[in-house]
Amino acid sequence: MTHDFTIANLGICHIDSPLNISSFTSDDDRILFHTRLTNYSERQDSLGKPLSVEPAGARKKIFFDPAQTRAAIVTCGGLCPGINDVIRSVTMALFYRYNVKNILGIKYGLRGLNPSFGDLPINLTPDFVKDINHIGGSVLSTSRGPQDISIMVDYLEQLKINILFCVGGDGTMRAAEKLTAEITARNAKIAVIGIPKTIDNDLNLIEKSFGFDTAIEETVEAVRSAHVEAKGAYNGIGLVKIMGRLSGCITATAALAQGDVNFVLIPEVPFDLDGGKGFLQTLTDRMKARGHAVILVAEGAGQELMMQNSDEKMTDASGNIRLHDIGLFLKTAVEQHFRKINLEINLKYIEPSYLIRSVPANASDSIYCSSLGQYSVHAAMAGKTGLLVALRNNEYVHLPLATAISSRQIDPQGNVWLRVLETTGQPTEMRKG
Repeated sequence: MTHDFTIANLGICHIDSPLNISSFTSDDDRILFHTRLTNYSERQDSLGKPLSVEPAGARKKIFFDPAQTRAAIVTCGGLCPGINDVIRSVTMALFYRYNVKNILGIKYGLRGLNPSFGDLPINLTPDFVKDINHIGGSVLSTSRGPQDISIMVDYLEQLKINILFCVGGDGTMRAAEKLTAEITARNAKIAVIGIPKTIDNDLNLIEKSFGFDTAIEETVEAVRSAHVEAKGAYNGIGLVKIMGRLSGCITATAALAQGDVNFVLIPEVPFDLDGGKGFLQTLTDRMKARGHAVILVAEGAGQELMMQNSDEKMTDASGNIRLHDIGLFLKTAVEQHFRKINLEINLKYIEPSYLIRSVPANASDSIYCSSLGQYSVHAAMAGKTGLLVALRNNEYVHLPLATAISSRQIDPQGNVWLRVLETTGQPTEMRKG
């Protein structure tokens, strides 16, 4: 694996930091990227040194003069618990720690950076953000999809923005990377800082994304309800569909957190419906033996089971392939199967995804969001650009925007999935046989 973890800087930092602290972070400090000795010789940089990344933290010298600095925050993509906590943290750190008084909130995602839509930015102050962490969603609202890069940079220059904080997933980070390239080509002094957001927790290289802990907590409540419904009826089945387009992180982790799930279906582990060892027969065996079952399925699971004509595949505004509804598909398939074998069941279908996305962050995520916001401000004021702030190996670090790729998945041979199998008791595979 080869990575370039170089972090760009807008110029020499010659302004004394206004922070009254005794310990600043030095750019000369480095944090090891890997913590294990396995394949150590293959995990070195071009100079033969161990792979390392730049630590996050306040610098003694900063690039931007706080009195002259104008900052902006934009939130993009789907909603996620903790967005308002990040907005609040960035605003409070800029205002109180660095004395930056000009802070704008960009409305409706990247479209708010295209003046043709007429979505005027709002002024962010401590009074405006003081209680927003108690509500879900984004006070700035959001949207999906790209905008013309040149138009957005023109608008940033028109607004005299020095720092842009982009809160979003891998699509947003790709847009932020393009913004950085255009800004660099113009030799403009605008720092672009990414704060990674994906409720699925599928971003590569980082320890976890904000909102994930809250999602697990809320999913557990849905599973608990499904279990009560399943136990409260003759041959009861609780079927819960949860987020996870390409990764079963939420689904698997929720199953481990709440031991009442009997089947976990995720995109990384294909399964068949029919056949002697398929899902429907396995579910039938479970119902005959125990009289109830709880099924937790990720939205991206089982897509290969549904009729998908490649010519008919459609994408959303962010470029993601529109998934077929595995929840309703499974509900219909299970009900038809049990009617066919003349076995009575009572199936309750629960889909809490949008309820989960819109709730306020729990305490764990609130702390995490606060830290991400503060470290992002430290990086921006030091003139660093083209980076995202992330938690890795329990350390806050700077990573290039290009590393924010949604590629992390559950390893079917890894410890997490093996623990799921042990917890649920489901077979290692449910394929025709």
